[in-house]
Amino acid sequence: MTVPSEPSHETGDTTPRPPGCFRHPDRATWLRCTRCERPACPDCLREAAVGSQCVECVSAGQRDVRRPVTVAGARVATKPVVVPVLLAVNVLVYVATAVLARDPMNNANSELFAQWSLWPPQVAAGEWWRLLTAGFLHIGPFHLLVNMYALWILGRDLETLLGRLRFVAVYLVSLFGGSIAVFLLGSMQTSVAGASGAVFGLMGGVAVAALRLKVNPRQALMLIGINLVISVLIPGISLLGHLGGLVIGSLATAGMVFAPRERRTAVQVGTVVGILVLLAVAFLLRDAQLGPWGCSADGTWCVPLTL
Repeated sequence: MTVPSEPSHETGDTTPRPPGCFRHPDRATWLRCTRCERPACPDCLREAAVGSQCVECVSAGQRDVRRPVTVAGARVATKPVVVPVLLAVNVLVYVATAVLARDPMNNANSELFAQWSLWPPQVAAGEWWRLLTAGFLHIGPFHLLVNMYALWILGRDLETLLGRLRFVAVYLVSLFGGSIAVFLLGSMQTSVAGASGAVFGLMGGVAVAALRLKVNPRQALMLIGINLVISVLIPGISLLGHLGGLVIGSLATAGMVFAPRERRTAVQVGTVVGILVLLAVAFLLRDAQLGPWGCSADGTWCVPLTL
């Protein structure tokens, strides 16, 4: 390549002079980008497989490279973000109920717990938000510890596989699935609380993901079976909430990981929307069946307003 030179009017010197950097014209340099061959100063060059490339060529090359994604279409992440946030929220809610009750072992006696727990008559009385808030309440530290440990173990890998937004969708529809199951078929005299419905949804999601990845799902299925047996044998555990979360979480995850690549986003969004519509219809039908209810201010009793 011929290097331009400028003769000196005083001495006639024809010594070649370096051109200026394409980004910093005041910086003379003999260096060039091996891709576009423009002159560039050391600050504007990056090491490449062969030679050095300017920052603009490096950026263009990164845009052209297809980043690896999971079977759900999520970019491969190194650390979970949603799971730690969910853990923190659940712990904070437990601490709040324990402080209000002035007893960490009997935090269910707090006013906040009474206002947020899932009691079907109060849901029928118009307090529909309990379907969500009950999933962040726990009865005592052991209940909290068991659910948060399961959330941490199951959630980390599933969040990495699905991606943050898809994982949030699966978690929330699983939570609602468990709550709706309790509202549909649960006792009108019993209130329910806990993240177990969402956790069972993650269990189902892990089993479905194992099938999609062609990994032996035996461990996931055994975990589900053991927990369902425990739900039956130990009194005070909501089997309906667990089953509802398990079914909905499995369906939601299946829609995420089995969606065809060319229509992945449409199928995934359609799956979540379809599940939410199904749950909403079930809720409205049950709400209409129960009719209006009147509850005391402290939530200790509820009675149907129509007989």
